[in-house]
Amino acid sequence: MSDGSPGETPDPTRSKVGRLIDEHSMDGVGEELERRWLGRGHDEQSLRSLADWFNERLVARRLDRAGRSPLDGEAGNLYRLLTDDDVGAGARVDAEATLERVGIDPETLDDEFVSHQAVHTYLREYRGVSKDTSPEDRAERVRTTIQRLRNRLVAVVENGLSTLVDTGRLTLGRFDVFVEVRVFCSDCDSSLSVTELLDERGCDCAADD
Repeated sequence: MSDGSPGETPDPTRSKVGRLIDEHSMDGVGEELERRWLGRGHDEQSLRSLADWFNERLVARRLDRAGRSPLDGEAGNLYRLLTDDDVGAGARVDAEATLERVGIDPETLDDEFVSHQAVHTYLREYRGVSKDTSPEDRAERVRTTIQRLRNRLVAVVENGLSTLVDTGRLTLGRFDVFVEVRVFCSDCDSSLSVTELLDERGCDCAADD
């Protein structure tokens, strides 16, 4: 545990998120929160979506420790039924009864759910994570996000066309799909691919400065 010395990261278990991770042996969840917030290996997630993600993991862990391995999507659905304002009273009561049958007190679980502020405090103050990255890091993150979206679009187009070919709705030989994103600057009339724009750190306007 931290002794509070200057420059030392405080003990994570002093935060609500860190305490829950420790109490319920949620190994790797802290690191995963960090990666998802910074967009390392994932699309960047907001603090609110991270709070929901954490709470769903918490429900799954509580079920698992109660001897009931949750089915795919079950923990997320239970969390929604317990917290969504649009859920009817009957559905919420049924969700609470499901928890009670395996020995989980719904009120205690509800008290354990964390807010986006709690996630932010945990990441910033107890894991020492900051989004105050350099311009180079931010540019690389933009490049990674665009590349991931481009690959996803290519996959969607390929799958869609293949389905049409397989069902006889389209005639097409062996094919490849290419997606290029270009940026046009109306001030200097330059047109560059996103990769060129990021590599050159600007369009022709920079030469006019």
